[in-house]
Amino acid sequence: MKYVPKHLGYLVPLVSLTTLVNAQTDEALHARAEGIHAQVITIDSHDDIPFDFATEAVDPLDASRQVNLEKMASGGLDAGFFIVYVGQTERTPENYEQAKTDAMTKFNAIHRMSEMYPELIEIAHSADDVERIHDSGKLVAAIGIENGYVIGTDISLLSQYHDLGARYVTLAHSGHNDISDSAQPRPELGDEESEHNGISEFGEQVIAEMNRVGIMVDVSHISKQAALDAIRLSTAPVIASHSNARALTDHYRNMDDETLLALGESGGVMQATALAAFLKRLNPEQREQTSEILNDYGIERLSAWWDLTEQQREEIELRLSEIGYANVSDFIDHVDYAVNLIGIDHVGLSSDFDGGGGIVGWFDAGKTLNVTLELVRRGYNEEEIRKLWGGNLLRVWREVERIAAETL
Repeated sequence: MKYVPKHLGYLVPLVSLTTLVNAQTDEALHARAEGIHAQVITIDSHDDIPFDFATEAVDPLDASRQVNLEKMASGGLDAGFFIVYVGQTERTPENYEQAKTDAMTKFNAIHRMSEMYPELIEIAHSADDVERIHDSGKLVAAIGIENGYVIGTDISLLSQYHDLGARYVTLAHSGHNDISDSAQPRPELGDEESEHNGISEFGEQVIAEMNRVGIMVDVSHISKQAALDAIRLSTAPVIASHSNARALTDHYRNMDDETLLALGESGGVMQATALAAFLKRLNPEQREQTSEILNDYGIERLSAWWDLTEQQREEIELRLSEIGYANVSDFIDHVDYAVNLIGIDHVGLSSDFDGGGGIVGWFDAGKTLNVTLELVRRGYNEEEIRKLWGGNLLRVWREVERIAAETL
């Protein structure tokens, strides 16, 4: 409560009543959010893993990471797409083989997690599996591939990866590959601004094969023209597994209105993502303040804060909040924008945890309720929140399955 001068003392009861009403309103909102959060299936469409995941070095149960099984359970994050990510390198026969080897390392790690903790988590191979596993009381692991580079030029690998559980493939990552132009060309790899003017002829075959076997096409990370091409070429709706609205933040990884409208009209879904740089631009003073805060705790970036105490991490979040660092409200601003532009049926949620994601209020899976709370504050009802938290993604997944079944 603000200080009230003595000669205005008669206003104190009114101010106290207002404070009480606001507190009761916040309590009611929180209770409503908790109730909705417990009822809907919450799916995060992008969670990265390291190569030594599901080993003694990185125990999926309680490792010092943004996503582990304990945090998923405590935060009410029911399902996550664990990501088979392999970075782009020079396209040589030797590197194609290495990319395939690296992909298999991560596939094996995700499967090993489910073998280590079969009573806690199970891998979903279908949209129905997600609901079945969730209803059994377990957490759900799905698998996505980030960077189509892992198939090299061998299209038959798509079927093999599908058998291992891959249910979406991000066509490219940072740097062009044989399938698609990237939104971030890599000059050090010889990239020009555009190599294929979108999707290559080989990429057209890749998309057709993904439609045939039942893998969702993911247009995050690829160029605008490539995304428009992919939406046009795919016989099934496509997803953007972790992207935001460029109209709010002019970042090369975000999607402009033309692309979002095409995505929505085709039945696809944009999975808004909690990565600070995609959500808002910090001014020079804010960037300097951010660096100073991190330096005060002896770290260079937020992802390195796991050696700090919980109290220190809370202090960092508070100080970042005070300087205007990206928070859950900024995240839902992008959700609101996309919902208003392309409709509630075409927007979802993702974190990009352990791959750069994390904002004030949602820096790990244990704080997932905060996202639902902000959605409730914005006026979204339970059915709308159900769609955002995974219902829309499951709809696209089922449509991809249906189209694949018809082509067999």
